[in-house]
Amino acid sequence: MKIGYRTIKTAFGTPVAIWIAQLIGLTNFASAGILTILCIQVTRKRSFLTAWHRFSACVLAMGFSYLFFETVGYNPISIGLMLFAFIPATVWLNLTPGIVTSSVIILHLYGTSHITWSNIWNELLLIIVGIGTALLLNLYMPSLETKLLSYQEQIEQNFATILKEIAKYLHDGNEVWTGKELTETAHLLEEAKSLSFRDVENHLLRTHNKHYHYFQMRTKQFELLERMLPLVSRISGKYSHSLKISDFFEKLADAVHPGNTAVIYLEELSRIWDHFREEDLPKSRKEFEVRASLYQLLKEIEQYLIIKRSFKKSDV
Repeated sequence: MKIGYRTIKTAFGTPVAIWIAQLIGLTNFASAGILTILCIQVTRKRSFLTAWHRFSACVLAMGFSYLFFETVGYNPISIGLMLFAFIPATVWLNLTPGIVTSSVIILHLYGTSHITWSNIWNELLLIIVGIGTALLLNLYMPSLETKLLSYQEQIEQNFATILKEIAKYLHDGNEVWTGKELTETAHLLEEAKSLSFRDVENHLLRTHNKHYHYFQMRTKQFELLERMLPLVSRISGKYSHSLKISDFFEKLADAVHPGNTAVIYLEELSRIWDHFREEDLPKSRKEFEVRASLYQLLKEIEQYLIIKRSFKKSDV
């Protein structure tokens, strides 16, 4: 069982926040630890958003608490009435994530039986210590580069295998392949996109993330590969076209990498198109159906390469 960085930060930050609050003489100092626990997040962006929501909601809660407790009284009914007004206000101000945190502040003020500037200052310092500790800890986020590159390598290996299996089938009708790479690749792409999105949120000032765009590109290509398989399964027998396209798929399989080779293969595909058009018309219904499937297969692989070419242009 692995212990994640979020757990380590929580275990370290909570006692530190409590210790700081206790050191500067705050009452209810343990609540600083609660605020730290609630504000530890998996990305820097979420951490800053969470801190903003919780700080704003807590400040708002102090104002509502003073208004209702000092006018209605320090009793359970005033808490209920205050929440009837406070919760819709936080929803309207898009501060909903701060409701739980602010409830801690509300109950602190309720317990004072009389809100003073000293109480307000104490709660404000608790908020700053608790949220500030979490923010400082969340400034450090472990690099995801190694994991993302590992996902990239696995996905590229699977793409190469899928393309090679298509080439084999077109060449000699090989039907031994189990297709496990398809389900594996779909799973890898989902995990990789999720991880790359975390990487996006860890770089607040970066507007472009190569990994996120890369896995988006591979997802689109994978959808095309899945669409090719039914077309390939309709092709039986050896034809000059299928053998030529088989060789083309074999070359593509050996060139699955982040480099910019799409333009080269699009040029070669153009030559295959020319050869396709120059051939005599089909002489039988079966040959016509095979040629139709091959034609559609070429259209799909063309889109596959166009997607890669577009990615390289946007990646410059």
